[in-house]
Amino acid sequence: MPEPFLKWPGGKRWLVQQHATMFPSSYRRYIEPFLGGGAVFFYLLPTSAVLSDTNPDLINAYECLQQYPALVDRRLHLLQKQHSKELYYRIRATLPKNALERAVRFIYLNRTCFNGIYRVNRNGDFNVPIGSKTLVEYPEGYLQTLSGCLSKASLQAADFEDTINRAGKDDFVFVDPPYTVMHNNNNFIKYNDRLFLWSDQLRLASAIKRAASRGAKIMLSNADHHSVRELYREFGIHHRINRSSMLAAEASHRCQTTELLITTYPFPNDEQPRGPLR
Repeated sequence: MPEPFLKWPGGKRWLVQQHATMFPSSYRRYIEPFLGGGAVFFYLLPTSAVLSDTNPDLINAYECLQQYPALVDRRLHLLQKQHSKELYYRIRATLPKNALERAVRFIYLNRTCFNGIYRVNRNGDFNVPIGSKTLVEYPEGYLQTLSGCLSKASLQAADFEDTINRAGKDDFVFVDPPYTVMHNNNNFIKYNDRLFLWSDQLRLASAIKRAASRGAKIMLSNADHHSVRELYREFGIHHRINRSSMLAAEASHRCQTTELLITTYPFPNDEQPRGPLR
């Protein structure tokens, strides 16, 4: 199982490490509409997949890695030799027109920015400061391995509803949206360069329920909040999962939190994760 090549806010490495028994034992095709770092995809390594995200730079990085791993590897190796604070801010301030160079820039900034955060300003410009990590390149052969993993995946910059609408009978849809909740002091979460509103949560719930009615197997990860639980009150099996918050840069400062996982299928060998709500 290869590790994801990106560090991404809200990533699900903890899920595949601690709750792998929650994934279905068989399915026709894997579909993920909020790709991010792709931890679940790289854990399952499906033979057929539809991977999408609304972030075009993210999808471009995946596409270039899928098609040109050696070229990406070579450019990152050069940047490793040149890496400095001055280089970081110079690259951050530029946006190449070439797809390959944009992908290398995206990966370089992800590897060396503060805590792997993806954030843009109102103009859509990446504005995260440099972090403490200095490792730019990957181990020899790693990107080529990931390219092979992505060889049978369809990659698209698309709205989540368009992607979920493609799901049919026995497809496995893993849904990990931004965690928006209703009636709080910050009722939207910045995702890519647009707002993910509560209305998007409502639209997402409708798309998920339609896909389930067509026979798709659903796993939804979302905020463990009463407004979300109410939104899916008559849908699937709800599980409260404990994990460490990843918001703090230092591991020692991360507190315990819970997330809500909703599934629509039985677990292999009738195994149940801890914390079922019903």
